[in-house]
Amino acid sequence: MDDLFGEDRTFLPLDPGACLLGGFALANGPVLLDAIATIAAVAPFRHLETPGGRRMSVAMTNAGRLGWVSDRRGYRYDEIDPCTGKAWPKMPLVFTELSRHAAATADFQDFMPEACLINRYEPGAKLSLHQDRDERNLDQPIVSVSLGVDARFLWGGEKRLDRPRRIILQHGDVVVWGGPARLTFHGIDTLDLSSHPATGSFRFNLTFRKAT
Repeated sequence: MDDLFGEDRTFLPLDPGACLLGGFALANGPVLLDAIATIAAVAPFRHLETPGGRRMSVAMTNAGRLGWVSDRRGYRYDEIDPCTGKAWPKMPLVFTELSRHAAATADFQDFMPEACLINRYEPGAKLSLHQDRDERNLDQPIVSVSLGVDARFLWGGEKRLDRPRRIILQHGDVVVWGGPARLTFHGIDTLDLSSHPATGSFRFNLTFRKAT
């Protein structure tokens, strides 16, 4: 199913253990964007390098006790920002409360994020199909918040070659997946040139994880 909208996007099941919460973060949008700007002033956005030496098209930074990093040594979580040599900025309370509320709404109780990966997409950026498996505890869900211009979320299957569905994500949408869907392959299709009143041509994504 491509370009999945559904008449009622308030709670849209994707697979067992995965759902789209349409507009769930909409009311928090301005506060979330202000927090992103504050975090980026301390830990600037950067384009990480994959272990294979490829520059990622998505710019990113982190907030929380741990941050996700990538370089020639591999993918991992670290308490120190390699660009500044300092601890990552603390996770804002609005981040923690929103992610916990979204997880509970998706029936994942007692979620407590340790890391928030903040991705910034510009036109032409994309995120290839992948699994989130760098976390030690795969029993905890992933909570993903979309802000800014629309994006096509690729929701695949258990194998990389499984044909993904394309799901339009709008400003304020939240996707939660865990349980049997925890290792589903997913990504973001190439971002089109567009504009949003709050973010211009950018899309921001907050991804909350329990890493240890």
